[in-house]
Amino acid sequence: MWRSAIKILKTLYSKVLQSIAFYPVLISFGFFLLAFIVLELESLELAKNLKEKVPYLFIEDYETARSILTTLIGGILSLTVFSFTMVMVVLSQASANFSPRLLPSLISNRKHQLILGVYIGTLLYCIIILIVLGAHGIDTHSVGFSTMLAAISAVFCIGLFVYFIHSISVSIQIQNIIDNIFRSSSRHLDKEYEDFNSLKVGLQKLRMDNFETIYSHKSGYFRGFDASLLSDSLVEHGHHLEILPYVGQHLWEGMPIIKVQNSLEDGDLEDLLLCINISSNRNDQSRGIDGFIKLMEIAVKAMSPGINDPGTAIDAINKLAPLLIKIMRFPNKTSNSLKGGKIILVRNNITAKELLQIIVQPIRLYANKDSSVVLALLGALKYIAQDSQISTESREEVTKELEALKMDVEGNIDNKYDREKILTLFN
Repeated sequence: MWRSAIKILKTLYSKVLQSIAFYPVLISFGFFLLAFIVLELESLELAKNLKEKVPYLFIEDYETARSILTTLIGGILSLTVFSFTMVMVVLSQASANFSPRLLPSLISNRKHQLILGVYIGTLLYCIIILIVLGAHGIDTHSVGFSTMLAAISAVFCIGLFVYFIHSISVSIQIQNIIDNIFRSSSRHLDKEYEDFNSLKVGLQKLRMDNFETIYSHKSGYFRGFDASLLSDSLVEHGHHLEILPYVGQHLWEGMPIIKVQNSLEDGDLEDLLLCINISSNRNDQSRGIDGFIKLMEIAVKAMSPGINDPGTAIDAINKLAPLLIKIMRFPNKTSNSLKGGKIILVRNNITAKELLQIIVQPIRLYANKDSSVVLALLGALKYIAQDSQISTESREEVTKELEALKMDVEGNIDNKYDREKILTLFN
């Protein structure tokens, strides 16, 4: 039961972090507490002495304080509405021009969430101070210092607004989007490769025959195996597990998902299935080949007749090439030991054939009439094929993709000079 609760909390935590309202809610709550703390501090003896030494920091006139707070509330509210409107415009433009899969990363931009949080928090702070001012009056409960803090926060919000305009205009530039996807995917692959080198167990030591097959209990996208949710019973029996799908693969209900060495009881079977993370949303994480798919869709979208932007497609292809090399350096199966060596977990990685089919073939089919994009794709595939750390099987699949690209060039490049120039590069 507690493992189910942990899984629900992890899923909820992941969704909350990706929500555009997460940091604004936290910051607004902080400003809410700050308002009452400052109001209490103004009644202390220290605040009274401070008023005598630096009176210019305290507004003693009732009408002036009320006018300032009312003006700040209206101004900050306008900034907040305008900022949210700009976010929605950016999301709409990114979805229409680039790829709908870019929306989660743009929504979860932490800098924009912090700025919106300061806006809303300052607005809430000013409202609370104005309410106290109207309830007690300036003579019975001074809020002069609180009003001055509200004015300082408003000036800070104006500075943040200028930064927000700059940041939102930069974040929507396609080159920056491509670079961010590349860096995120590259960091993830580097970490996975480091973990693979430090935790791997020789696959030749595992006898994978006579394993019992467990089937998927629902349809969706495979998001990984959470070993921290393994029950004590599974650990005590020392199972050898093989996870059949790769991260990001779509599963249908009833498809094979796990092979386990020993037979499982009903309780252990439920505990094992609890470790499987299957999501109905393909865009809820940035693991596995998600970054590859985003770059592929950007390239395909750029080559659509309505946009026709070969430069963006070439940039996406140039970023895809080093990522494809990194993921092809993984063997088809990787293994590591868990729980002090009691659990041997074997994971299946995406094969080069399926990877090229998902990532490279759509670009090749959509861009086979544009010689500049074909040249970029040809250079990327030749660069991948020359890498010495990928397996012979992967290199053969890249060679087949090069042959397919050559056939497309022969059948779709109408200009004889361009066609012959490209074909000579295949040799």
